Amino acid sequence: MQGWGASGRGGPLAGVKVLDFSRILSGPYATMVLADMGADVIKVEPLGRGDETRGFPPFHGPLSHYFIALNRNKKSLALDLKDPRGAEIARALAAEADIVIENFRPGVMERLGLGYDTLAADNPGLIYCGISGFGADSPLQDKPAFDIVAQALSGVMSVNREPGQPPNKLGLPLGDMAGSIFSVFGVLAALHERDRTGKGRRVEVAMLDSLMAMLGYLSQIYFVTGNAPQPVGTKHPSIVPYGAFPTSDGHVIVACLTETFWKNFARCLGMEELTTDPRFAEYRARLANREALETLIDARMRTESTEHWLARLDEFDVPNAPILDVAQALEQPHVAARGLVETVTHPQAGDMRVLRGPIRFGGEPAAASSAPPLLGEDTLAVLSDILGKDRAACERLVAEGVVAVPERETAPAEED
Repeated sequence: MQGWGASGRGGPLAGVKVLDFSRILSGPYATMVLADMGADVIKVEPLGRGDETRGFPPFHGPLSHYFIALNRNKKSLALDLKDPRGAEIARALAAEADIVIENFRPGVMERLGLGYDTLAADNPGLIYCGISGFGADSPLQDKPAFDIVAQALSGVMSVNREPGQPPNKLGLPLGDMAGSIFSVFGVLAALHERDRTGKGRRVEVAMLDSLMAMLGYLSQIYFVTGNAPQPVGTKHPSIVPYGAFPTSDGHVIVACLTETFWKNFARCLGMEELTTDPRFAEYRARLANREALETLIDARMRTESTEHWLARLDEFDVPNAPILDVAQALEQPHVAARGLVETVTHPQAGDMRVLRGPIRFGGEPAAASSAPPLLGEDTLAVLSDILGKDRAACERLVAEGVVAVPERETAPAEED
């Protein structure tokens, strides 16, 4: 096991040191994206349980599916931050770090003696990113926040349903992931700024802010009309035809975002006369007569199978797709051709398939990933290789419960 900054994976962020105090999803996804791009990430976890997601079933060997999905390419340091000696270890690592990321409620890191002001005093170039549910100046700052809470407060759940049906959360945990994604934007911008100024910066991201930033044209519908957008299911609030249409044995997605695609679709249906019907000829007319048009399309598409329509839609150059489940999506030819799934080997869990990051540099996918770590798997390497502690000091910290290592692991042998 090599020290910090020597992961050997390469990538645009090679040599960037990230100290990760985050857990569950909103922070770990961000640090995994940084690790995928070559950053060396040390994940600080509490003793005993580690990241809470380590306990979420189902499991692959000793590892939770949830933990596997968010923690590839990281090192694990099991550390008691409430012990002054543990906090001192964290401060020593932060003094060498380029980026710190945490997702506690506002004020927690300050109470641990690990807030931005404290860490930046020792490391003026530090980029410190705090992810929270609502932000320190929000009236909701003390409210616990999880993905579904952010979704509910953002308005997303109100439109994520068929008309007349109860509100529903997105299948993806986008409240958490939005916070992660905007955090990556923020820390990379601050890293670029530091190259020019030599100074770090505090970056603050709220999950709710991030998800609301993704409302896009839905927010503008309200600002322009004064009315909240209403649920339309798979359909589009202002583009017709768009969404899932029934076939004789299922459904097909069709997306006519341009007039060209609408005309192609009408020809595909054998109903080219629709393009000259004044009810359907232009965007506004189709929107005003949505129900009449969709009734005609539904009746036509129900006469043939999904396979028939997918082939015909391709023939007429109409954007389309079958609706795949997650298993089908992961096994489709596109995923194999793009190398989006890879196999990594874990010392206890054995081989496991994991997703790869989507970003390519120079046309090539990222370097092969390392398996998610056991709790405390890299504790001894961090203490000895990075902080320079000798065998006796490592053993004492383990024995006194300041740090933890996996069972049967011992302190590194002294060099001759």
